[in-house]
Amino acid sequence: MSSSAAIKLADPALEPWPVETIAGAVESGLLILCDHASNAVPPDLGDLGLPPSEFERHIAYDIGAAAVTRSLARRLGAPAILTRFSRLIIDPNRGRDDPTLVMRLSDGAVVPGNADVDEVDIQARIARFYDPFDAAITAGIERAMASGHPPIIVTVHSFTPVWRGWSRPWHVGILWDADERCAVPLLDGLRAETGLVVGDNEPYDGALAGDTVHRHATARGLANALIEIRQDLIAADEGAQEWAERFARLLAPIAAQEALRAPKLHASRTQERLRRH
Repeated sequence: MSSSAAIKLADPALEPWPVETIAGAVESGLLILCDHASNAVPPDLGDLGLPPSEFERHIAYDIGAAAVTRSLARRLGAPAILTRFSRLIIDPNRGRDDPTLVMRLSDGAVVPGNADVDEVDIQARIARFYDPFDAAITAGIERAMASGHPPIIVTVHSFTPVWRGWSRPWHVGILWDADERCAVPLLDGLRAETGLVVGDNEPYDGALAGDTVHRHATARGLANALIEIRQDLIAADEGAQEWAERFARLLAPIAAQEALRAPKLHASRTQERLRRH
């Protein structure tokens, strides 16, 4: 039974929307997540007042990330959990009190369907979309822990080749906070490959309070890494398969190290910054 099988929404007709789960062996030592897998919006929310072209952009989802996640899970025999809703509805890779949890303006696009969203509406979206995704991740982790196989948490994202007129030089980045057990070996493995420009906490910083990794990995002391792949490299299936194969090859020996997977709490850089201020 999948990790979300016990989760029931108030309206069964909308049950397909929040979460996609892929069965896998807890013995793999991995739990693979994709926060921004889909650009879908359920019928009752319509198009959020946006033209179809906006849903093909990165503001709606992480292009290519779902294909990489599914292929990576299959190659490693690992469980995976993906969203089935657009980040324009609500962003599950944000803390509940983050002002960007529901975006009213995203990379130049005004989102009319979010313009008048109030706290009641936000809490309703949290209950309907965010919480089921969170619960599925928690269930997957607890099942692995109960079986004696603490998982490495790996999340798959993609980033735009150009941001605000600047061409980003990286092919791939590994984001992490303070736990280097998975991130550093991945960085070393990627740097050893010919022709790759690899970002260490690029194009973003991995220390983000309340994000998926912080909530589910850092708080539990689980080894983790957030993978960012440039979108033009994985927009087509051939590229997605190539990158899934690469990460399967790099992750397999890391996940095989049982000592590495033992929970170990690290002081997050986010917490350190909060204490200093």
